[in-house]
Amino acid sequence: MPRLIADIGGTNARFALLEDGAWRDERVLACADYPDLVAAVEHYLQEVGAGSARRPTQAAMAIAGPITGDVIRMTNHVWRFSAAQTRNRLKLERLYFLNDFTALAMAVRDLPKHELEAIGRGRAVAGAPLAVIGPGTGLGVSGVIPCVGNWIALQTEGGHATLSVVNEREMAVLKQLHQRFSHVSAERVLCGPGLANLYEVLCALDGVVPAEITPAEITRRAAEGSCRVCLEVVSTFCALLGTMAGNLVLTLGAVGGLYIGGGIVPRLGRLFANSPFRDRFEDKGRYTDYLAAVPTFVIHTKLPAFIGLARAFTDPGPRLEAD
Repeated sequence: MPRLIADIGGTNARFALLEDGAWRDERVLACADYPDLVAAVEHYLQEVGAGSARRPTQAAMAIAGPITGDVIRMTNHVWRFSAAQTRNRLKLERLYFLNDFTALAMAVRDLPKHELEAIGRGRAVAGAPLAVIGPGTGLGVSGVIPCVGNWIALQTEGGHATLSVVNEREMAVLKQLHQRFSHVSAERVLCGPGLANLYEVLCALDGVVPAEITPAEITRRAAEGSCRVCLEVVSTFCALLGTMAGNLVLTLGAVGGLYIGGGIVPRLGRLFANSPFRDRFEDKGRYTDYLAAVPTFVIHTKLPAFIGLARAFTDPGPRLEAD
């Protein structure tokens, strides 16, 4: 029987059927179109013709939010559900839940080399920990560490660590954000809505009336060079991401490399490659040489979390099995 795999983000839910080690029937559904997770799953199964005779009895789902117990609440979407009730409603014999970036971390060692874009210099240390970060609807953070002959992916909520700034302009941005949020996490700026936050704050600092534009429009205008504020938004975004990524590598000792996923950075193209990201990644005083030796890669693989989800049925790692 095929197994169901699903990558549930704050905006989109991606589904596929896993059979004989390969997935098929990929679909992307908008989360906002469904009242809950079960409704989205049932729509997908009906759409791909997975009726009773071939209905999956096992599933693994990556969720953009903390997996700490039976009740799962997504950070950037309204869905809130019981793992056990979800398994019962879907009539599954086995159902695993894991954090979405844990699934991505489980995949990074198997990503095709030609789908990884190197940013800057550096050379990976074989067998060393790997770091994973990615701005999308939110900011995902994870890592992979070697452990007694295996590799263990981490489940973290590192995107909600306090934002680090390094110069006066960024301090002014942080001060403005503090007036809006009780805690300014990295995710407040390093995600899609975060681009909009940066745009509004930079307009306020410069006395400019902000336009009503989307994050996608901000990055488009920056790429065209048609908006000075949008250019500064993207440059600031990339610099702050570099600082965050460098902190993550130092924390994990991830000299095996840093991998950047999510929906934003892979779409920036040369705008990211030519950004302050790598300079800020390495800008760690006495540890500049340490960071300079670590390679950083942008992931261009389509649906990379599915590789990790396929491993969730067999590999060790943090996951919740619904009772």
